Amino acid sequence: MEGLWPLDSLTTAIIALAGYLCGSIPFGLIFTRMAGLGDIRSIGSGNIGTTNVLRTGSKKLAAATLIADALKGTIPVLIAAHWGPAGAALAGLAAFIGHLFPVWLGFKGGKGVATFLGVMLGFAWPLGLLFLALWISIALVTRYSSLGGMSATVLTALVCVASHEAWLGVVAVIMAAIVLFAHRENIARLRQGTESKIRFSKK
Repeated sequence: MEGLWPLDSLTTAIIALAGYLCGSIPFGLIFTRMAGLGDIRSIGSGNIGTTNVLRTGSKKLAAATLIADALKGTIPVLIAAHWGPAGAALAGLAAFIGHLFPVWLGFKGGKGVATFLGVMLGFAWPLGLLFLALWISIALVTRYSSLGGMSATVLTALVCVASHEAWLGVVAVIMAAIVLFAHRENIARLRQGTESKIRFSKK
């Protein structure tokens, strides 16, 4: 492994654990409970992410969840950048995995889109902005939030691979694959034409 992975075992373990614990904080659940809306897992898709929080009817809580879930990907990356691109990539991947599989919730968390955004912002803010632009534009055009998130993730991962930053490319591809797996039920509903569409207010 020496020569391929530049970090020693102890540093690797600390970065991975810290990143995972940061990513595993269930902000969607915390925010909705603090607002007196009960357990977010009991409504809609049962997910703790932004889209399901929006189903409570609170755009402010959904926005807060999006920002917090993104930051728990950005902060570990920025801190671990002290150990170079490999450290940053490891921290980002660990935070991403923590979000999807939080130990506190029986390893049942979000679907990773917001945290993927945060990891991209931590690595290079233009990548984060590219992802956000793709996510929003595809979601608005198709009116499918899930399709926007998945498409933006895959397209941004391809850009990361093309950037020739090895660790970023590897981690982005892994995260994109996990996002697609996490959205497997959404993919099935999209194919069947039963996926919920974004509803625009008439106000």
